[in-house]
Amino acid sequence: MFKLFKKKGISVSAVVDGQLIPITSVKDDVFSEKMLGDGYAIEPKNGEIYAPIAGTITTVFPTKHAIGITTKDNLEILIHLGLDTVNLKGQPFKLMVKEGDVVQEGMQLADMDLEMVKTAGYDDTIIVVYTNMDLIKDVSEIATGNVIHNSEVQTVKLND
Repeated sequence: MFKLFKKKGISVSAVVDGQLIPITSVKDDVFSEKMLGDGYAIEPKNGEIYAPIAGTITTVFPTKHAIGITTKDNLEILIHLGLDTVNLKGQPFKLMVKEGDVVQEGMQLADMDLEMVKTAGYDDTIIVVYTNMDLIKDVSEIATGNVIHNSEVQTVKLND
């Protein structure tokens, strides 16, 4: 007799070293009220941004403040670098990827100059959002506290 194993879910890692916080604590209603989707946020200790999951870079905003990744399971993830940093017109960001690139979990995607963001008066919180919630059955709770990039912070279960 065979045992059937259900998928545990898709593991999502921290994108940066820092303080992990619930997305509901982000100081922007679009994120905190989950208008774009569920996810998590990190108050960064440094500006080295890493891929939270393997996939293809599907979006790179011209202002370099946001990067989209789509996994092989079609989970869409948006990595948003700071709040209202679109106004900085790309200055604090150095990207290591472009649209169409295939990335592995833990690959560096970008550098963010945290000092430049803060000096300009913006919040440097990094938000990870699952934007196609219609495919998602469940998103695990996070354990808040200090995290290191590439450590698992959340699990996403897709609909059967």
